Amino acid sequence: MRVERVVPDLTVTDLEGAVAAHRDVLGWSVLMDHGWIVTLGDGEGHQLSLLTADASAPVNPAVSVFVDDVEEALRRATAAGLEIVHP
Repeated sequence: MRVERVVPDLTVTDLEGAVAAHRDVLGWSVLMDHGWIVTLGDGEGHQLSLLTADASAPVNPAVSVFVDDVEEALRRATAAGLEIVHP
């Protein structure tokens, strides 16, 4: 299994303000906007997600890990006893 990228997920109370501040400071563009989660990034693959509340889970994620083999990643995480918020 190969990890393709890791994106920190920051919980914020003012999504619009946080997006504006991070965009202005980092100079990144909005790559995705679902209203409750916004991902910013640059042209080199660096990314950061800002979110308010994940309505489909009991807790907000702290990190998103993108891999080339999701089934293998899930197997390894489950075997390690990690809590899986979104299997």
